[in-house]
Amino acid sequence: MASENFELETADAGAGTLRRVAIDPVSRVEGHGKVTLLLDENDEVQQVRLHIVEFRGFEKFIQGRPYWEVPVMVQRLCGICPVSHHLAAAKALDHVVGADRLTPSAEKLRRLMHYGQILQSHALHFFHLSSPDLLFGFDSEAGRRNIVGVAAAHPDVARQGVLLRKFGQEVIRLTAGKRIHGTGAIPGGVNRALSRAERDGLLADIYPIIGWSRQAVQLVKRLHTSDPALYDVFGNFPSNMLSLVGADGALDFYDGRLRARDADGRVIVDGIHVKDYHELIREEVKPWSYMKFPFLTALGPRDGWYKVGPLARVQNCASIPTPLAEAERREFIEYGQGKPVHAPLAYHWARMIEMLHAAETIKDLLHDDDLSGSDLTTSGSRNREGVGVIEAPRGTLIHHYRVGDDDLVTMCNLIVSTTHNNQPMNEAIRRVARRYLNGRQLSEGLLNHIEVAIRCFDPCLSCATHALGKMPLQLELQDAAGQVLQRLRA
Repeated sequence: MASENFELETADAGAGTLRRVAIDPVSRVEGHGKVTLLLDENDEVQQVRLHIVEFRGFEKFIQGRPYWEVPVMVQRLCGICPVSHHLAAAKALDHVVGADRLTPSAEKLRRLMHYGQILQSHALHFFHLSSPDLLFGFDSEAGRRNIVGVAAAHPDVARQGVLLRKFGQEVIRLTAGKRIHGTGAIPGGVNRALSRAERDGLLADIYPIIGWSRQAVQLVKRLHTSDPALYDVFGNFPSNMLSLVGADGALDFYDGRLRARDADGRVIVDGIHVKDYHELIREEVKPWSYMKFPFLTALGPRDGWYKVGPLARVQNCASIPTPLAEAERREFIEYGQGKPVHAPLAYHWARMIEMLHAAETIKDLLHDDDLSGSDLTTSGSRNREGVGVIEAPRGTLIHHYRVGDDDLVTMCNLIVSTTHNNQPMNEAIRRVARRYLNGRQLSEGLLNHIEVAIRCFDPCLSCATHALGKMPLQLELQDAAGQVLQRLRA
């Protein structure tokens, strides 16, 4: 497998004059990225790369800030998945304040916040960003491939997508204080509970939400099973898988230990405490992207890369602890006929199963009186270091901080979901380019195949870019004629 994984990462030096084609920007994803293709004179693909052209320096400028500011600051990485960063940071700093076990009310309120985030993010991605490709076809008219086109052709689908996301955002507003960039989680717990009236308001809407989530699973399942020649093959590649699992091996978005499987579904490592993530994972740096390339240390960079997110989680866990989603998970596993499903388009199927699970979990939590409790914070012996790991909508999210005796952050390391999926996304677009673009006259529809492969992973490109060392900065002073008088490189 290793020899194939990297064969298109470097162009063939003997290929002669190469033509460069750029998809810039990649559309219908969060953040800004581009894809470059190098084609020879026969339109054969020589190289394909996904470039992340944004840079976010959070790991550096968090240093020197008081630790209690961090859960609010780091969520500015993103406006789509801020709750995930908010909670991962709070979980890491729980250990700094000695809150190794939260109060029942605090943990359940955080879980409610997080499952609201999973629901709204999965709805946003599937209905707004990906469904136009799936419902109309990858080669369909570009002006139609958007949520407006979906609303015109499939009004019920579009309406349900909007209302599903709206409900998730309302859960976030009530638990975090705001729909975007809230303040509900603090080191050691949370700063507000839900009133009985707020819970009743959400309960009044949750049953239609569960119903629409079930319909969404059926929709993507029909798409997948009606055209297996496309869905089972498009961008398909084998890889390892990584995610958190709960104490009993069940799917758990909020807490657990790390488990990894190989491409054949065999468990490689299991029960790894999150504080030991740095022994399990390392990151490689490549000169053509600001985004790093994580890999499992024991397997090395060539064989140790892995995928995260819904497709990994649904197959890495032993069960899903809600009945409707568990039934759908079992059907998904049976579809693989005893082997892991690796096709990128299957991410959508797994994503909708997770959305259904989130809706069921929210319903169960809303019946729990601990959500209205008054015991919201705890603390213990002060520590200098904390690691928080959570399953964000896009996959495993790691926050690691060190804090000095003066309460100021001295070190921050973030490995975000999209960074874990960096190598898989590059591999997917290479497979698609080789299958659909080789030797053909390029068109917008063909190039959209590349974007479809990227969108399967629901990347959040603005979250994912953290440089190693200094940013390459070059300053030039030119005179009026354009002559360079002085050049500085930082």
